[in-house]
Amino acid sequence: TEQALAVAGGIIGAMLLFVLIGTTVYLLWKKFCWLLSYEKLTSPVKTRNANAILQDQSTSEIQLKGTSRSSSIPFIIPPTLHGRDWINLTNEEHVQEEGHPYVIPQSGPRSSFHSLAAAYVVGTINPELYKFPEDKSETDFPEGNIGRLWFSIEYEQESERLLVSLIKVRKLQPPADSCSPFVKIYLLPDERSYLQSKTKRKTLNPQFDENFVFQVSSKMLLQRTLKFLVYHVDKQKKHHLLGQVIFPLKNETLTDDNKLVIWRDLEKENLEPPSEHGDIQFSLSYNDYLGRLTVVVLRARGLKLQEESHGVSVFVKVSLMNHNKFIKSKKTAAVLGSPNPVYNETFSFKAHQTELDTASLNLSVLQSIKGEKTHLLGRVIVGPFMYTRGKELEHWNEMISKPKELVKRWHALCHNM
Repeated sequence: TEQALAVAGGIIGAMLLFVLIGTTVYLLWKKFCWLLSYEKLTSPVKTRNANAILQDQSTSEIQLKGTSRSSSIPFIIPPTLHGRDWINLTNEEHVQEEGHPYVIPQSGPRSSFHSLAAAYVVGTINPELYKFPEDKSETDFPEGNIGRLWFSIEYEQESERLLVSLIKVRKLQPPADSCSPFVKIYLLPDERSYLQSKTKRKTLNPQFDENFVFQVSSKMLLQRTLKFLVYHVDKQKKHHLLGQVIFPLKNETLTDDNKLVIWRDLEKENLEPPSEHGDIQFSLSYNDYLGRLTVVVLRARGLKLQEESHGVSVFVKVSLMNHNKFIKSKKTAAVLGSPNPVYNETFSFKAHQTELDTASLNLSVLQSIKGEKTHLLGRVIVGPFMYTRGKELEHWNEMISKPKELVKRWHALCHNM
């Protein structure tokens, strides 16, 4: 029995010794593997100098104190770059050694339109983007221009007053070397009264800056037309008309808070006396690409009204004919009680280019009185040689020879055609 116990005790002791040795070997092996991996991770630190280590330590101390924040970002150097001489980067400076294959990006933010805006970054101003469009109204004058007039208009609803500001005139063409201009302002159809500006001495570019007031009701406002006559006073005190501007108010939105500043080129007044039944002025234009004939009814003058009163209205009817067959007609708005109505209305008709030899336009000036039928004041026909002669034929042919260009002319009205 004692011998058996001794054998069992020896076996147990051997087993415990074996387990102890195995455990010790296992722990030593794990420690060796851990040291080996640590050696691999920390080996790049050896390439750094002592100053860099001290700097990292000082940076970490500053971060702990909370007095400032470092902008550097910690990173691990890839194994492929081991052995290179790295320079410490401080204060957001980027340093690149000569011959380095990697390009360091530029500092500072860049906008998405960087390349398009001439390398202007966000936070700076590109002057090219803030240029205002050049005002060409004082520099671009068409050939044959006799002057240009600037004015502004405003209407006070409560007091029913039309405020007209005469601003300036530029590039006048006087009959003599010197020029002393002034302007008369009418509110048509009243041609008996007018307001007059001061005379500016010896200038082709007078600056007026004068204000004028017309009393007119809101109901009649859109029936009225402003007329500016620019005169020159010579040394003998004679007045010479240099040009005029006709401006209908019917197409404008005039309110207390809407001051319109407008410019118009001066036109020569037709100094010839009106014909027997009056005259009409209109423009013609033909667009051969669209096959469209355009008529702009401008104004009439010297009309022989059957009854001169505010109840009388005058309008123009424009009819397109083909082989004396009616195709289509359009009418202007009626102008009340004026023998010199102003319209400035545009009408378009479909007309193929092959139809221009057989088509014609009939413009009839009609007068209407409340409760009565319309009365014909006069008409004019323009068209090809088949229907017209003289000025009417010349106007039609000039329209065809100048496609897409407005050709303007006066025509005498005839009563019976």
